Amino acid sequence: MNLVVVGLQWGDEGKGKLVDVLSQYFDIVVRFQGGSNAGHTVKTGDETFKLRILPTGAVRGKTVVIGNGVVIDPKVLAEETHILRQRGKDFELRISDRAHIITPYQIALDRLREKQKGNQKVGTTKRGIGPTYSDKHARLGVRVCDFYQNTRNRQWELMESKSIDRLKYLHNEEPTPEMMSAFSDYKVLMEGMSEYVCSCSEYLLDAIEDGKRILFEGAQGALLDIDHGTYPFVTSSNCISSAAATGSGVPPSKIRDVLGVTKTYTTRVGTGPFPTELQDDIGRKLQKRGNEYGTVTGRPRRCGWLDLVALRYTVRLNGAQYIAVTKADVLSGIEELDVCVAYEIDGSETYTLPSCNDSYDRLSPVYKTLRGWPEPKGGDWSEMIDDGYENLPGELRQYLEQAASYCGTEVGIVSLGPDRDDTIMTTAFEKAVKHV
Repeated sequence: MNLVVVGLQWGDEGKGKLVDVLSQYFDIVVRFQGGSNAGHTVKTGDETFKLRILPTGAVRGKTVVIGNGVVIDPKVLAEETHILRQRGKDFELRISDRAHIITPYQIALDRLREKQKGNQKVGTTKRGIGPTYSDKHARLGVRVCDFYQNTRNRQWELMESKSIDRLKYLHNEEPTPEMMSAFSDYKVLMEGMSEYVCSCSEYLLDAIEDGKRILFEGAQGALLDIDHGTYPFVTSSNCISSAAATGSGVPPSKIRDVLGVTKTYTTRVGTGPFPTELQDDIGRKLQKRGNEYGTVTGRPRRCGWLDLVALRYTVRLNGAQYIAVTKADVLSGIEELDVCVAYEIDGSETYTLPSCNDSYDRLSPVYKTLRGWPEPKGGDWSEMIDDGYENLPGELRQYLEQAASYCGTEVGIVSLGPDRDDTIMTTAFEKAVKHV
């Protein structure tokens, strides 16, 4: 089994924890899109690890690969690698020679563009992700392999010179001393990465031929996908399962299984449509109990009821055979839970996610009310976790299974807390992932 783990909402679903849990069954963990705008958190015992660019499997000491579909900030990568190794995590790192590099120019441009948009801003993390993808598709980008040519010093100087010219003549901005200093720093950092660089596709295909199992770790979520999300309030890359192939160089025929991750409720960071958003005491309660603040930005997340229309859309889009449902503990103790089962637009009900943002202005969610489940004594789920999925409260299992049935998938994992051990696998999924 080679498995893709993807988010089914607007990101922040808890993929990092689940990749950490699952990586014990795999040999290699691959990031295939996005950049340091994606925050993945792993909590194990008293330790917490927050990663932005390294695949989460590094925490378990797995071989980790940064694929060609990722845009790399050398500074962030060097910092994360150093911190993890300083904390005793011994992992092997491979970086695709075809991945694109985020330069200080693109970081400066990202901040400039977002500022110029004013009230129309998308809410980017201002880390140069969008401009780097733009330059990639405009064939103006700098790849990892470009730096390591015999003429690398000349290449870097040329790129630095062109960046300054573009900033001056296209955007009427002078480069800051900090930006110029960063170019020198990045050059040193790139030289230090050379030992990790390889042909990602060949490395992974050789590993598959040798019988190695690969876990593909997605970043952000399907509703932020540049093609299939709530455009233009989306990220700059493809976040869906099929991007695992293009972003790693492994053909789709070698990637069979998909696990989609969703919360028991819905969250979103920044601007953009959110049909089930709650701006009341329940919404604030979810934000507080769920600690809904961005790993990378620290921004508070908007919270709302579970949107099954959107979830069914992303389950089908990703071909998710199983779903992992996180933060089931956060909803415990709420007597009645609403789930969105349709949208009403202009007097008619629809079960499809709109493609055009204008439709969201005329949209109202249609809710079905389900019974909530009790919180265990002292909020301690450990006994129920030890007893397995079948011994969870009946109301919780009904909630999960109705959601899965609506979306045409099966429950694979339930998460009942932030720690690695606060996790239950269903029997069917456990057999599949262990290849029993």
